[in-house]
Amino acid sequence: MTTPLMLIVLVMLVLWLAAFVRSAVGFGDALLAMPLLALLLGLQVATPLVGLTGLVISLIILTTSWRQVDFRNFWRLTVASLVGMPFGIWLLQHGDERIVNLALGLLLMGYGAYNLYRPTLPALHSEAWAYPFGFVAGVLGSAYNTSGPPVVIYGAMRRWPPDLFRATLQGFFLISNVIVIAGHGLAGLWTQELLLLTLVSLPVLLSAVAVGAVVNRRIPAAQFARLVNGLLVVVGALFLLQIWW
Repeated sequence: MTTPLMLIVLVMLVLWLAAFVRSAVGFGDALLAMPLLALLLGLQVATPLVGLTGLVISLIILTTSWRQVDFRNFWRLTVASLVGMPFGIWLLQHGDERIVNLALGLLLMGYGAYNLYRPTLPALHSEAWAYPFGFVAGVLGSAYNTSGPPVVIYGAMRRWPPDLFRATLQGFFLISNVIVIAGHGLAGLWTQELLLLTLVSLPVLLSAVAVGAVVNRRIPAAQFARLVNGLLVVVGALFLLQIWW
């Protein structure tokens, strides 16, 4: 049987790994952490904990890399996602989550695998593409808390270099996390246990982000693209696994 101390250690290990991946690549922390933390803590604690730590990670990364944020793309993505959020709420009320997860999983795996084996996929040259991608991110974020994949695909197709990719995604996730956390607070999910775990995790998150930042700076652009596409395949597989969870 897991003791309280061992439970905290396991939670911190999961958060460290998730923060490291987010810092090194720019995304993937929530889908990595959620299933593991849900097993350890239950959804009522895991969901708001991932939201709060995601906000902390974004703030830590942006304190040193905000100059790399592509603000024109950031604002386009953010405004479009806000427009999409009401549609996401409708989808949450009337849609089938299993079908959405299946479609997202196949899309991410297909896009990632295609790019791994055929790197000549046409790039998006117009910033106007931020609007449809941001809209879809808003729909999925408000419906299923999965706003990241459309924005990640947009950044990959825009051929953003690693530092711009990482920083711009954090700006977008920062706004998303604030909205999600506010919703958790209104729903009464903020507890003493949650706030204590978040406080304890701060040095863990700081160290993970620092290590991830070093890795991010040392990854060549071509290798970074392959890493992002490989992680998209993994994230897509996680979406498919959620159908049976």
